[in-house]
Amino acid sequence: MDYKLELVIIPVSDPDRAKQFYTENVGFVADYDFTVSDEIRFIQLTPPGSPCSIAIGKLPGQPAPGTFAGGNLVVGSAADAKADLEGRGVECSEVVQGPGGKFVYFSDPDGNRWSVQEPGKG
Repeated sequence: MDYKLELVIIPVSDPDRAKQFYTENVGFVADYDFTVSDEIRFIQLTPPGSPCSIAIGKLPGQPAPGTFAGGNLVVGSAADAKADLEGRGVECSEVVQGPGGKFVYFSDPDGNRWSVQEPGKG
């Protein structure tokens, strides 16, 4: 049995601000932006090269904005990712060596936390 992770919900307070951040600053591709009603808006964004997307918007049962802390983007070079993100206006940590490789950390405008990992030996 295959279990394919295809969508992760990221809780945000302002869908338009979050969409702008993830597309313009982080470089995700906007796949869908669909308003169902005044209470429901679904925005799907995908990191370049990723089979998994994120969903933001007004979503039923969504946790509090800023509570997501498990995003991990895998790249070939943490230093290059840091330079790319900072060039797009994203505030990032320094590159740090840790178990599993090199990491750079950033947060979205709501405080949802992401790590960018260059896999390797710790």
